[in-house]
Order: sequence, then structure tokens, then C-alpha cells
Amino acid sequence: MEIAHRRVATVHFTLSDDAGRQLVTTRGHDPLVYMHGSGSIIVGLEAALEGRSAGDTFTVDIPPERGFGPRHDSLVQTLPRSIFTGSNTPSVGEKLRAQTEKGPLDVLVTALSDDAITVDGNNPLAGRVLRADVEVMAVRVATPQEIQFGL
Repeated sequence: MEIAHRRVATVHFTLSDDAGRQLVTTRGHDPLVYMHGSGSIIVGLEAALEGRSAGDTFTVDIPPERGFGPRHDSLVQTLPRSIFTGSNTPSVGEKLRAQTEKGPLDVLVTALSDDAITVDGNNPLAGRVLRADVEVMAVRVATPQEIQFGL
């Protein structure tokens, strides 16, 4: 059976950056199980999986526009410390939730100074070419419940 719309695929994958550094892998862990066509995985990987069958292995390079999108410099901001309320001062690498005009946005603290905190609202993988090494483990038809409610 081939991977197609509303079929459930089980895959192992390793995602690396364009320098070959491993970013994430399912190897040694549970595989990824997803419903094809539901938008639950990045577009470039989903497109590469279309038509594949159990036992297929392949490698695909995924450009930013088909992965986590381009980086947006406007999502990097240096803010005065005074706007951060509470007793704890954020630290570099800490994730925060910012309230924006368009709703909540998860940001990462990237720098601190005596009077300012720099945050980045980009996905850490935005703007990067990714390489996925993939093995299709299984493909099946989604159940009516999965189609109605998702996985």
C-alpha cells in the first residue's frame, strides 16, 4: 500500500542540517506515526513521502520554504528588561511566551545585557536547508475515528 491522502504512515527518520549535523532522530525511539495530508509534518517531507511504501528508504533535501520557513529578522527584538515582570529574570536559552498583536508567540531568549533582553520568535530551524533520511515502516488506511478526530 502506498502513502496517500488519509493513510496513516509509520516512519523512522533522521533530520540533519546542511552541514550534516544531526538535529533529531526517531532511531532508537518510537517512529513517527502521522496521517498523510493532515498538515502535521513539514510540507517538503510530506511531499517526498507521497507514493512511498513500507520498506522504502530515501534521502530528501528540504529547502526552507518547504520546511520551517524563512527566517524573519522582524521576529528578533531587543526589549528593555523593565517590561519583564515577575521575580525571575529569564536566562539565555529559555523559552518564553510573548503576547503580540497577532496572538501568543513562543520566543527564545538569545542575549542578555544589564538593561535589555533579546528574544527570537523564529523557529530554530527556520531558514535552514534540512536533509531527511527516511525509512517507511508501515502504511495503512486511517480509521473513521482517525479521519474525524485525527491521530
